[in-house]
Parts: sequence; C-alpha cells; structure tokens
Amino acid sequence: MKVFLVALALLLLLPIAFAAGQSERPADVPWYAARRDSSGQAPDPKATREAVIQVYAARAVGWRRALAVHTWIVVKPSDAERYSRYEVMGWGVDNGAPAVRIDRTGPDNYWFGAYPELIADLRGPGVDAMIEKVKAAVERYPYPSSYTTWPGPNSNTFTAFVAREVPELRLSLPPTAIGKDYLPGGSVLGSAPSGTGLQLSLFGLAGLTLAKTEGVEVNLLGFTFGISAFPPALKLPGVGTI
Repeated sequence: MKVFLVALALLLLLPIAFAAGQSERPADVPWYAARRDSSGQAPDPKATREAVIQVYAARAVGWRRALAVHTWIVVKPSDAERYSRYEVMGWGVDNGAPAVRIDRTGPDNYWFGAYPELIADLRGPGVDAMIEKVKAAVERYPYPSSYTTWPGPNSNTFTAFVAREVPELRLSLPPTAIGKDYLPGGSVLGSAPSGTGLQLSLFGLAGLTLAKTEGVEVNLLGFTFGISAFPPALKLPGVGTI
C-alpha cells in the first residue's frame, strides 16, 4: 500500500510541477495586466460567411494554471459579422454577478497571458443547426448564478454541459479541464461530453469515463488520468494530453 501511495503521489505531483514551470507570462507582469488581445485563431467573420463553432482552452489564472484550464465556446451563424462567446466565470459571482458571461471579450483572446488552444473547430453545412442547439443549452445550464472552483460547477462544468446537450459537437475536453466531470444535479451516471460513451461520477471527485472519443479516463479528486486510442494519447493531470 505504501508503494502504491508513493507511486500515485509521484504520478500526480511530477506532471503538476512540470506544468507549473511552463509560465507563458513574464515574471514582472501581474496577471491582471497580462495580454488579452486576439490570438488570431478565429477566422475573420467578414471574410468567412460559413457558420463556425469553436471551443478554446487556456491555462487558468494564478496558481491554478499549474492544474487547470479555462474553457469557452464561440459561435458565428452563416453570414453573421460577429461571434458570440459563451463562458462561465467566478469573478463577481459572490457579489451578485451572473456566472454565465456572454461576449465578455473577443472569441479567441489570450486568457490573461495564456495562449488559448483551439480544441474544436466546426464549419459549414449543418453548423447553423448546431449553433441553435448550443444557444438553447446555454439557456438551460442549471448553474447560471453559481461557481465553485473545485470540484465544480465551474467554467469546465459549463462547457461539458453544453457538449452533452449537443453531442454533434463530439467535444473531448482536455484532462486539465477540472470540473468537466461534475454532473449536474448530483447525477451519478451521464453521457461523456463527446456523446460517444458514458461516465460515472461522484460529485466530480471520483469517477470513470468510457467513450470512443475520450477513451478511458479515471477521475481522482478532480484530476484525470487516461488513455485514448483514436488518436493514441496519454492523459495526465497538469500536463494534459500527450
């Protein structure tokens, strides 16, 4: 048992320590002053007439960046000249601000110095219908005024909820999206965010996901360990997918 606990601690702490050392923000720049301009990944809506859905993930702010990412969803219907951005944020919620924020900033902006990773990009025929489903899912999100960093509901709980409501997205969230396994209403069994399998979850603190897209994921205290075959990948806390 002692050997098992030591191995588990190393498997958890070493990736986290590695991720903590990969800072994207200069040491002399405070988080609130870090860049938040466009990363240039979202296509120009005035030049791209087709419908677009994109999902982004960027390292969280402060000490949490070593452990987790913040995710959000952006949509642009056909012929629209602007994007709509949907996300959940905790800042101000204790003072009455809504957790669900719409169009707080641009679609692909840096997240307080962190470059956002594009984890889903859908365009063209059929996407307009999916956009309508995304908007309806945002309206149905069961925690519009609540936010808990760990184990949820948080920004990744929101993105995972929308993904489950719109399985056509086939969205597989990174293992660093802590909160994605928090099932609304205290449910123990639900679909995987990608809609290609099932997951068991105990309030986001422990669980198991078996799905074609996600592969096999084990959730321990919100940290995800896993392996997938399509494509082949190893999933580790702190580091992400390799």
